[in-house]
Amino acid sequence: MSQTRVQHFTVSLDGFGTGEGQSLDRPFGHADGRLMDWLSETTFGKRIHGEVGGTSGADDTFLATFPIGIGAEIMGRNKFGPQRGPWTDEEWKGWWGDDPVFHTPVFVLTHHPRPTLEMDGGTTFHFIDATPEEALQQATDAAGGLDVRIGGGPSTVRDFLAADLVDRMHLVVVPIILGRGVRLWDGLEGIETRFDIESVTTSSGATHMFFSRR
Repeated sequence: MSQTRVQHFTVSLDGFGTGEGQSLDRPFGHADGRLMDWLSETTFGKRIHGEVGGTSGADDTFLATFPIGIGAEIMGRNKFGPQRGPWTDEEWKGWWGDDPVFHTPVFVLTHHPRPTLEMDGGTTFHFIDATPEEALQQATDAAGGLDVRIGGGPSTVRDFLAADLVDRMHLVVVPIILGRGVRLWDGLEGIETRFDIESVTTSSGATHMFFSRR
């Protein structure tokens, strides 16, 4: 049976999933690359950026599960790009180049739908104005029996958690303080009671937390 998953979603110690001031050159705002330092030196992390080498410890083992069992993804518009409001540039194809890392249908939540965008490697971006429940139904239908990943950003993950639509979540807490940005946990008091939770801390200082619906 298809499940809804959050994978490798990274937050700071103070709960921010992205920094303040997102722009074309700064996808994570003032956080820059600090949220993702834990994965940048792993073998899998280097591979998805077209590089070779890297470490092969626990961070790499967890990260390498990224494509396994995923048939579709849902993401918020601000994960796809920095534009707000009506699209002024439909030539923008996201931060991942011509062959994005997803290789599945991707449903981008936006109040301003635009034509479907087909990319190399099997990624197709669909831009939809939908509730979490409606988006999940579309993604589940497209996933062909595989799981649906809720890819972020933090507002999108929060919305799906608030709607009680997440079956499993892999959260990575990294040892930095951002102080500002978009926080994951706002409005979700007590949500831990829905899940069994296990955690592993690795040599990078990241704590991998695994939430499984009770």
